[in-house]
Amino acid sequence: MKEEIKNITFESVYEEIKNNIKDTEDLLTIKEAYNFAKEKHEGMKRLNGEDFITHPLNVAKIVNDLSVDATTIIAALLHEVINNSDTLLSEIEEKFGKEVATIVDSVSKINKLELVDDSEHSAIYLRKVLVGLATDVRVLFIKLADRLHNMRTNYAVNPKKQKAKAYETQAVLIPIAHRLGINSIKSELEDLCLYYTKPDVYNDILEKLNETREELNESLNLMKENITNILQEQGLKFKIKGRVKSVHSIYNKLSKGKKWNEIYDILALRVILDDVSDCYMAVGLIHAKYRPIPKRFKDYIAMPKANMYQSLHTTVFGVDGHLFEVQLRTFEMDEFAEKGMASHWSYKEHGTKKVQHIMEQKLEMFRNLIETQEEVDDVSFASDVNSDMLAEMIYVFTPKGDVVELPRGSTPVDFAYRIHSGVGDTMVGAIVNDNIVPLNHELENSDIVKIKTNSTATPNKDWLTFVKTSQAKNKIKSYFSKQERTTMIEKGKNILEKELRKRKLTFSDVLNDEVINKISQDLKLKDLDDIYLSIGTLRYTAGFIISLANGPKETVEDALIERVNRNNSEAKTYKNDIIVDGIPEILVTIAKCCKPVKGDDIIGFITKGQGVSVHKKDCSNVSDLDERLIDVAWNMNSDSSYLTDIYIETENNKNYLTDLIATITKRNAYIDTLKTKEYLKSNLYEITVKVKNKEELDTIIRDLENLSFVINARR
Repeated sequence: MKEEIKNITFESVYEEIKNNIKDTEDLLTIKEAYNFAKEKHEGMKRLNGEDFITHPLNVAKIVNDLSVDATTIIAALLHEVINNSDTLLSEIEEKFGKEVATIVDSVSKINKLELVDDSEHSAIYLRKVLVGLATDVRVLFIKLADRLHNMRTNYAVNPKKQKAKAYETQAVLIPIAHRLGINSIKSELEDLCLYYTKPDVYNDILEKLNETREELNESLNLMKENITNILQEQGLKFKIKGRVKSVHSIYNKLSKGKKWNEIYDILALRVILDDVSDCYMAVGLIHAKYRPIPKRFKDYIAMPKANMYQSLHTTVFGVDGHLFEVQLRTFEMDEFAEKGMASHWSYKEHGTKKVQHIMEQKLEMFRNLIETQEEVDDVSFASDVNSDMLAEMIYVFTPKGDVVELPRGSTPVDFAYRIHSGVGDTMVGAIVNDNIVPLNHELENSDIVKIKTNSTATPNKDWLTFVKTSQAKNKIKSYFSKQERTTMIEKGKNILEKELRKRKLTFSDVLNDEVINKISQDLKLKDLDDIYLSIGTLRYTAGFIISLANGPKETVEDALIERVNRNNSEAKTYKNDIIVDGIPEILVTIAKCCKPVKGDDIIGFITKGQGVSVHKKDCSNVSDLDERLIDVAWNMNSDSSYLTDIYIETENNKNYLTDLIATITKRNAYIDTLKTKEYLKSNLYEITVKVKNKEELDTIIRDLENLSFVINARR
């Protein structure tokens, strides 16, 4: 288990950074960021007695060891200044740019969250929130580095908090580190968590290792020397490292029922070579000298592990009667094994296209999840996170040998959309391992997949019933949404042209560029296509558009009032969630000022160009208005959900955000946005939730009011 670096200095870390970052301007900005953070944290101490600045400095060192870019290092140095000083986000943006400010803001939000309890549900939910807030994957690099240093200094907090922090790390952050492939952080966190959650077990294993450590190291060095001689005789270029297996790795073996003398790989050697062919040659040479254990040879180069780890593994009978695990891999594979996704930047610089392609896929998975988080409910988004980011992955190949990463259970359609949306949209069939398969066929590791396309083909809505990735689902939905828009535009165009012919008018007589721009501006539409769309979807009639262009200068709201007055009979069915005075087709929006939900008493207000805006009857914005108010009612047959705000005042002795989130989500409500304001004697949380009705909302508010630390909760 690594110890924290005592008396760490910026000068020593800066020397290491210079090996990674070469740009002079970037290096100057890193210095500026350190001085800024040092000034902001002046006089602050950590619980272990050190100056607070040592924490961001350690975090910067850890992320630099991952070969990240300058932006990540700068953000790491600044990641605590918002939560632990009077610094405003705008100040960071002004001094260091928007990209750094966005990352710092996300890390600051994440660092306010804690695990509510030790349930799997809470762990999954917190992982979801972390991924959701991490709009840039570099936020997760910094969070993992932040937690690693905090775990190294976990001895400074009380035993109860030590265990709580260790469990949270185990349940939430280690799975993310594993998913990102950052083994160097993952393995150290595993040892630290075992040390704090099961100290007796940890110390027992460590004691057994220490009893034989001198003997083990002698055997390790002798085996290392022998393999070195074997490979040098063949003229291979390589590096070789030796280690005694980590405490957590041994614990894993013991917890699965193995006895101490049945653990084959307490001693391990890693041989790093120039290319893949050298790896296979080297393992053959080692097997010729040392007898391998049957069924212990694993080829993870040809068939990578779930997190894209690649290496050859073998266990051999070595010197002094010991068993040795030997790993053989290329320098790129070794870099990737230790740094995972973080190595994306260094590989991009050195032009390793294959690994860079995998990294781009991983980043794209993050982007796709973040882009869709506002469009789906809490359960769906949590499912997407688990299936696309935290689930077991498979690795399949294109006919050219390029690797494509997909969640287990993915189909050829998922594969096609991962390649390109154009391939997915035009696919007509799939061939897997030279066999024609149905499009819902589940792919397996190492499958070779060829997609058959036809330029005239289009997606099928039935694909949504079996595709696995959120990327494929969103692309298919997007296609049909665009198709529907195109259809409605064409329909609106035909309706308008028919109305013009009926009135014996030509298009050019009525709608020139100036008039089109004027109508678009008045109705808050983008262009002529939007005008057609508004007619095709029955938002406005063709006659109304013509009257705006060529007839009396009737206003939108006047036309709407006239339409309301003409509708004396109530329609039998309604497509809207809200019924407007018996009109089945009309634009309706929920007012943002009061955000009513089903069950509230409501009233409609005829707006200028935006249809009917629905308010609570007691909303101050409409309480003094009589004109343009019309009767509206909830469509009780609709099962839609509605956004509304809850304001919660709590005691200010700690951050209760996670407790509040847990309380709200227990009622299956979806949290859309949240804001926090800290005052001298209390904290105020403004949380926007999506609920089905007023009854559900009232229940959530009662639950919140029953929390001991809540002073009051209200809409």
